[in-house]
Amino acid sequence: MPELPEVETVRRGLAPVMEGARFVEVEARRGDLRWPLPEDFAARLRGQTVLKLRRRAKYLLADLSGGEVLLMHLGMSGSFRVNHDRGRSGSPRKRLGLEPSGPGLHDHVVFHMSSGATITFNDPRRFGSMLLIDRSELENHRLLAELGSEPLARSFDAASLARACQHKETSLKTALLDQSVVAGLGNIYVCEALHRAELSPTRKASTLARRSGAPTARAERLVSAIKEVLAAAIKAGGSSLRDHRRTNGDLGYFQHHFRAYDRAGEPCPTPSCGGTIRRISQNGRSTFFCPRCQK
Repeated sequence: MPELPEVETVRRGLAPVMEGARFVEVEARRGDLRWPLPEDFAARLRGQTVLKLRRRAKYLLADLSGGEVLLMHLGMSGSFRVNHDRGRSGSPRKRLGLEPSGPGLHDHVVFHMSSGATITFNDPRRFGSMLLIDRSELENHRLLAELGSEPLARSFDAASLARACQHKETSLKTALLDQSVVAGLGNIYVCEALHRAELSPTRKASTLARRSGAPTARAERLVSAIKEVLAAAIKAGGSSLRDHRRTNGDLGYFQHHFRAYDRAGEPCPTPSCGGTIRRISQNGRSTFFCPRCQK
């Protein structure tokens, strides 16, 4: 499932063609994705302008001129493609045969924007979703109300992470995957951040805080590592392991810079460590770490 860097990469690809643009036409080629599409979905979007395209955790939020918010989630296999309308011959990529000329089997929703862009949502597994929510009800919506701190926000620091973990007896990795603790992190970037911070995924989450609640040096290292790895992954366009593609169809390439994830049996890249990356299972998920330098 796409994590924060992949969703942010998609947001940055969609923003130039959606923000300030109007929905000229909307095609809903089926009535449901993970959940049924909102009633009169296409008609409610048609004619509205996208004021702003934001991201909250792994959700895309399009603020609409009519007072609603279009909430979009990529699910496990969802992706957006942007094509620019340039007359009958289509985009340069289409003229070169790099884009399909007709609708794909899994192209479920299509937005025709006044910017001249056609935005297609493709989702083979249909775990993605699109909802329309009144802006006044957004913060209390069931999908967003319990989300924790945004890890790239200035407000996310060692003190806030220590407070969130102070009384947690779960493992550090389990706590970081809890969306009420940190919003948007998933298995890949938790493994990568813990490796950079040299912290064991099996360590108790509560060890990030002192008895007073003040953050430990571990919390400081971990916050820096989380911000560092997310920024690097966004710059690389995210990680393309299975389905993730950017809005122009290109793959992300951060997977070529993994230090721990999916590297079981390989030497630890930490200088002077000499350890070997191991794979263990935690709560049914694979964890990759170095038992020598991650304590």
